[in-house]
This record gives sequence, C-alpha cells and structure tokens, in this order.
Amino acid sequence: MLRLMTAFSAMLAWAMLAVSAPASAADKVVLMLNWYVYGEHAPFYYGKAKGIYAAEGIDLEIQEGRGSAATTQAVAAKTADFGYVDVPTMMRAAIKGAPIIATGVLLQTSPMSVMGLAEKNIRKPEDIKGKTVAITPADSMTQIWPLFLKKTGLKESDFKTVAGDGQTKLNAVINGQADLLLGYVMDQSMKIKDATGKDVYPIKFADYGINMVSSGLVANTDYVKSHADLVKRFMSATTKAVEAAEKDPKAAAQSILDANPKGGKIDTLTQGFELTIPLYRTPETKNKRPFQVTDQNMTDSVNLMVEYGGLEAKAKDNPKAFYTNDYLPK
Repeated sequence: MLRLMTAFSAMLAWAMLAVSAPASAADKVVLMLNWYVYGEHAPFYYGKAKGIYAAEGIDLEIQEGRGSAATTQAVAAKTADFGYVDVPTMMRAAIKGAPIIATGVLLQTSPMSVMGLAEKNIRKPEDIKGKTVAITPADSMTQIWPLFLKKTGLKESDFKTVAGDGQTKLNAVINGQADLLLGYVMDQSMKIKDATGKDVYPIKFADYGINMVSSGLVANTDYVKSHADLVKRFMSATTKAVEAAEKDPKAAAQSILDANPKGGKIDTLTQGFELTIPLYRTPETKNKRPFQVTDQNMTDSVNLMVEYGGLEAKAKDNPKAFYTNDYLPK
C-alpha cells in the first residue's frame, strides 16, 4: 500500500510539473525581402498567417528590403537570418568573399522582360524597332539585355534608349515618354497597371532562350552550419507555404494586405503573384516541389552571369558553391 501511494505521489508530481512547465519558445527568424512588398512575396505572408511557420516552431518576422544587394549584405552581416534576393546578385557578393549561400532557389525561370502598355500592341521583338526603351544602367536586366538583343537579332540602333533610376524608368512609360521598359513580369508590370489602370504586355527573356534563375532564399554560411535543424524547418515551412499559396492566389495576396494595409491593391497583388507561379519551375522540375533547382540550371546561370553579368570567371570552377538543396524537404 505504501509503495502504491508513493508511486501515485510521484505520478501526481510529474503531472503537475508538466502542467506548470512552459511550452518551449518558438525560434525567432527574421526574413528580409528584396524590396518593398509586392505580389511575389505572398507565400511568406500566407505561411505566417496560416500558422505554417508556427507549426515548425518558428516565429517569423518579415522585413521589407531596399534591393537584393542591400539584403544580401544584411544576411552576410547576420542582421537578418534569411534573405529573399536575386540569386545572381548574391553570387556577385559571394565570389568576392561574402559568407552567404542560397538554401533554396524559388524562381527557376527568369522574370526579366521588356514590357509596355498592351494597347501599344508590342508583342514580339520585331515590334521593338523604332520604339523607345527605358532602362536603369548597370541593373541586372540591363546587363542581360545585350544577350536578349543577340538572341532576337535586334541591334541597339533599332530603337532609342532613355536611362534613369527605377522610378524614373516607370514614370517614362506611365507618362508616355517611353514605349517600353526593362522590368520583371510580376513587379514593374503591376506598378504600371496600378498607376494607369491599363494592362501591360511583357516580352519575356526566357521565351527567347535565356535560361537563368532569379529569386531565392539565402543565409549566412556560418548560420546554416550552426543552425542546421532550424534551416531545415524554415525551408520545410516555406516549401509548404509556397504550395499552399499556389492553390489560393487571392487569399495569399490578401494576407499581404492583412499584414500591411498599404502594401498594394488586391487585384494587382493577386495578378502579380499569379504571374510569379509559372516561374517556380522549369520543364526539368515541373513535377518537383518548390526550390528543387537542378545543377544544370545553376551552371547555366553562372555561365551567363560570367559572360554578361559581371561575375568573376572563377565562379565557373564551382557553381555548387553558391547553393545547396541539402536543407529542403524530400
């Protein structure tokens, strides 16, 4: 009887301890975006709103960025845990010694395009002749632009060019000073539509044989090594968030506005995200989960960046130094 009471007392003590013990705290993770929020970013907000990150023990904080280069610097300096950036931009920093690596490449088809108002009926490269194109000197699209011209048989003498920063470029098309601009299919096109209420037609670089990755998640290499389990949980949650957002683009876009009411307009946020979804995969990865980039796609991207994007030639020696698929869910 004494033994029975002792055992019961021990069980009661353990039960009380379990009730009073606090639940383990979620890991705080800071994700810095490549720019001010737009439709492409919907999966992160949707994953947070739906508790997908919380289910993996992650307390996610999403911060807007001021360009991929700035976000890359922040992640390299460990002021942000992860960054969502243009992977070729990250490569240029990594080859110079920045301790950073892509833990998942989401946009495996380039969103680079030359675009104008649909009413101008500029639908193919031949239609660019005699038109005015707005560019931002030295940005990623302007660096790849000569390759697009080469692939399509265009010459710089076939059209006029006006140069300015990102906003000046947008204003040139919005105000009719330029017919076209170089931009991302899901970004600048939506900004033009927000400003004018008119549809935009993009001529996509990828449709003319320019195979290059774009946005992905990056982290400090030391952080990845010391937080391997957390990186796996973060990539698992983000993979699930992307898959969930793909199934309900409007709800995913609405999650942006729920978190940031000034983050845009629901129609263009939704359309921008819908334009992003086809960029997640290539013909080689069409049946795979998000982020499962192929070695060939990355090698092709490195080679293009060396030839046209200012990436140092030694990058071709080891393309795998820039990315890893090891932390992705199977």
